[in-house]
Amino acid sequence: MQREPGLDELGAFLKARRAELTPDGVGLPDSGEPRRVPGLRREEVARLAAISTDYYIRLEQGRVQASTAVLDALAQVLRLDGDQREYILTLAGKTVMSPANRAARQGVGPQMRYLLDDLTLTAGFVIGRNTDLLAWNAMAAALVMDFGRIPEEHRNYVRMLFTEPAIRVLYRDWEHMARLAVSHLRMDSRRNPHDPRLTALVEELSVLDRQFRLWWTSHDVAVRAGGTRLLRHPVMGDLAFERSTFTCAEDPEQQLVVWTAEPGSPTYRALRCLAAGIEMASEGLDGVA
Repeated sequence: MQREPGLDELGAFLKARRAELTPDGVGLPDSGEPRRVPGLRREEVARLAAISTDYYIRLEQGRVQASTAVLDALAQVLRLDGDQREYILTLAGKTVMSPANRAARQGVGPQMRYLLDDLTLTAGFVIGRNTDLLAWNAMAAALVMDFGRIPEEHRNYVRMLFTEPAIRVLYRDWEHMARLAVSHLRMDSRRNPHDPRLTALVEELSVLDRQFRLWWTSHDVAVRAGGTRLLRHPVMGDLAFERSTFTCAEDPEQQLVVWTAEPGSPTYRALRCLAAGIEMASEGLDGVA
């Protein structure tokens, strides 16, 4: 019998989360017996979730479907947060996701591009499925890099984090940001885990970078949210931004990401300098034309 999509990933995710816990952390007495592998035993998870050990084993093996009630019980036992609970519900087919017959690559509408161009003191990016970079404004290019020089098929945020040396040194906390981005990619993958573009990206980066391979197999997930972005810009020095994310109503798989700075702060003053340089360069190009 053919397995349902997502069950193998669900089993791998449950196993990864189980390995992160200890008996003491979930209120179980320590038997004193040595453990061959770290984390909780399968029978311990099953007992805490009030299900049979055999049933839980088959869940981790991707051989059986789980009800919402069972998944909620496991989410509580494994100390899953809201994002992780949403992730396992989606893998088990308990939430409605986008249809699988989507275009190979998304496009950005003119209104979104107008909005990006109007954000003169704000870096703006449009991120699509699988963390594809779909559009950006002049300030984003001035702060990060000239994205236009990267072939469109390689213009993927996670891929650039691991393959572009300039971006690796730009982030002051690159390791934290790269690991977070991998978690975003893993979360995005729940919508279409068999997407050939996603499979190719994961295979490529797993070969190229040991850290990516390690973080991808850890099955951590997270949704894009606010937070601080710390840069060391080659011209403007150390900068700090607040990141905000807005979902596009026309295409929920597109998100506008903006980096803002508090007015009057050193970062805000740096943005004004960069914006003046962008305007001068634009006027120079207009004069040449």
